[in-house]
Amino acid sequence: MNSEYDIIIVGSGIAGVGLAAALGAGRRILILEQEDRHGYHSTGRSAAIFIQNYGNATIRALSAASAPLFRQGGERWFGQPLMTRRGMLSVASEEGLEDHRQLLDESPDMVVLTRDEAIAMVPALRRDWLAAAAYEPDAQDLDVSALHEGWLRQARANGAELRVGTALTGARRHGGQWQVETAKGDVSAPVLVNAAGAWGDEVARRAGVAPVGLQPMRRTIGVLPRPEGYDIAAWPLIADSAEGWYAKSDAGKLYVSPADEIPVDPHDAYVDDMVLAEGLYRFEQAMDIAVTRVERSWAGLRTFAPDRTPVAGFDPSADGFFWLAGQGGYGIQTSPALSMLAATLVSGGKPPVSLERATSALSPARFRQNAEDPR
Repeated sequence: MNSEYDIIIVGSGIAGVGLAAALGAGRRILILEQEDRHGYHSTGRSAAIFIQNYGNATIRALSAASAPLFRQGGERWFGQPLMTRRGMLSVASEEGLEDHRQLLDESPDMVVLTRDEAIAMVPALRRDWLAAAAYEPDAQDLDVSALHEGWLRQARANGAELRVGTALTGARRHGGQWQVETAKGDVSAPVLVNAAGAWGDEVARRAGVAPVGLQPMRRTIGVLPRPEGYDIAAWPLIADSAEGWYAKSDAGKLYVSPADEIPVDPHDAYVDDMVLAEGLYRFEQAMDIAVTRVERSWAGLRTFAPDRTPVAGFDPSADGFFWLAGQGGYGIQTSPALSMLAATLVSGGKPPVSLERATSALSPARFRQNAEDPR
């Protein structure tokens, strides 16, 4: 196996693989993955939907720049459309009206619905619970697997190499190179990209680089059988404006999440039965659907930087160390633009004018004024 590369990327989720594809041919690129298969954690557990009115201004700029790839797809790498129309219905009880009003203030394209219009769209909504509703017609399902696998095919076609079951155990900068230690041998490259998701800060520490404060958050999903008496196939995503739960139909099942954000250490996420039960209880208060059985459930990690904006750029205090982390709950829907932007920055290019402001907001330099040296 080769030991010298131009770029080493740590992490084979949507961030690492998307970057490897965007970098194109002509470079020796190595992707290191600690698990035995690629995209095992957050990417492999995402039920993503594209919502333009989601996240802060930087997230929305990245989402807008990502939309063309999702709409156009491309037969060569993806073989199928990446977007399917879904729509999102935001609903609120009396207790959630302030959250609902804030959502409308931040999302001018949402259409305010009457109670009757919302119930016509989702007949299972309880009239006595529902106090307000609004609809986002442009919300779209995203095919995460097709996107991820397509980018991996593109990266490999360009010559990138993927090594699974190969965790970075240590790294140091020497002679203009990152000397990277793994259990399967040492490798080196002038550029080391930290796309390790929930393990991003840990990878930084192993490389002697100050962490930026990434926090993994657990999110849970339960799968319910199709509720009797309802045709759920055409239902939009239904989301509590107060973020107490959301539900999405898929292949005749109903996927319900308590919309939890539980701070945890990086790990192979598991379901907390009490958290799921509490979320399902909130769902039952809003919907005329009795939860009698959960067919299966899982949990994943969504990792946020302290300001809930991704981190993308070279670390000002560590030569050749590039951050691509902290995508939180926006990682899939922003991945085309973030991959392209990261590839431009890694290559020393100038970002497009539309993303110049986002580039500054994404930079790890924003965390470095009071950062502590981990060594």
